[in-house]
Amino acid sequence: MTRQDAVEEAAVWLEVNGESAVTWMCTPDQLPELVVGWLYGEGYIDAMSDLESLRPCAFELGFWAKVPRERYETVEGAERRRVLASGCGAVTTILGSLSRVPRRAAPPLIPDLPHTRKLFKELFALGARYNETGGIHAAALTDGETLLAHAEDIGRHNAVDKVLGAMLMSGRRPDDLILLVTGRISGELAYKAARARLGVVATPSVPSTLAVDIARSAGLTLIGRAVSGEPQVWTVDGGQ
Repeated sequence: MTRQDAVEEAAVWLEVNGESAVTWMCTPDQLPELVVGWLYGEGYIDAMSDLESLRPCAFELGFWAKVPRERYETVEGAERRRVLASGCGAVTTILGSLSRVPRRAAPPLIPDLPHTRKLFKELFALGARYNETGGIHAAALTDGETLLAHAEDIGRHNAVDKVLGAMLMSGRRPDDLILLVTGRISGELAYKAARARLGVVATPSVPSTLAVDIARSAGLTLIGRAVSGEPQVWTVDGGQ
């Protein structure tokens, strides 16, 4: 075995408005998408127009971002804690009552489940790194018909941030889109999807109990065992 048989992992840092914000251990590609998706999920931006500047470091893997001062102060002033998450190391989250989970205005969305299985097959077919090493996560956003964005990363939440960032950079908000992920739907991933106003999160695996509670509070549909003949569907009305 050689080093080339291992999964690539690197540290990438981000400063926001001159202050250290986060360092990702990630697969070092689609990095602008990673930054934009993370800023969006954390509430620093709501659209690309809120990102006043984004500049990469010329000497190492890192970025400087500038966002409106009011947004920055709002995010930094919120009640936030560092949590050792079940899925991807330490993440920033807002803890407290489920009443604080962002709620979708639209009715619950249930996609065409047989077609969702076909979309997962397309996602798996795009997995170049997975086919090479097996040690990678993938995520995709779809409108229910076609895949709109795809990413692979050693961290499942990084892959999700990359596809959210790709959508924003293309000029489209992710509201009511369907997120396909290859790993378990954890509580922090469900919260990230709720903040993005996604309509559905689907996985070949299963959600956690906390993810189900968050999804029901957010009006978000979760689909477990999505590539099986008997998918599990959790909805706001108490499905499953």
